[in-house]
Amino acid sequence: MSMMCLGQFVFALDTAPYQSFQHQMGWRHPSNSRVGLRPARQFIGPDDESVTLAGVLYPEISGDPGWLEVLYAMADTGKAYVLIDGNGTLYGLFVIESLEETGTVFFQDGTPRKTEFTLSLKRIDDDDVGQLSDDRTDDAMGC
Repeated sequence: MSMMCLGQFVFALDTAPYQSFQHQMGWRHPSNSRVGLRPARQFIGPDDESVTLAGVLYPEISGDPGWLEVLYAMADTGKAYVLIDGNGTLYGLFVIESLEETGTVFFQDGTPRKTEFTLSLKRIDDDDVGQLSDDRTDDAMGC
């Protein structure tokens, strides 16, 4: 069972399970100065929308840092991916803005026993199909 999918990448217990999900949306209301009154505001539409997934990988128990390499490769394309959660909620098209990885508690060979990651995504307009990935990295992973 999948927790969430970004394109064909499946977040699950054996890949890269996340422990926190943050979804942030904004709306734009620019102001115009007025004499003797508060500034007038006008709603002009949605602002940035972002999703942040943070998790901890313990290869001996759950998750594998090797899967983060797939996310790095996806980010390198600069393409957008469909984001959908395990309940079927479609969030839209997102690009990978950043991926942060921290390894701690090391084995003798320098391999981390614990890897924390934070994946930051930004939404693009759903009609911007020129940025949409034709994600064929691993058909076996599909959501």
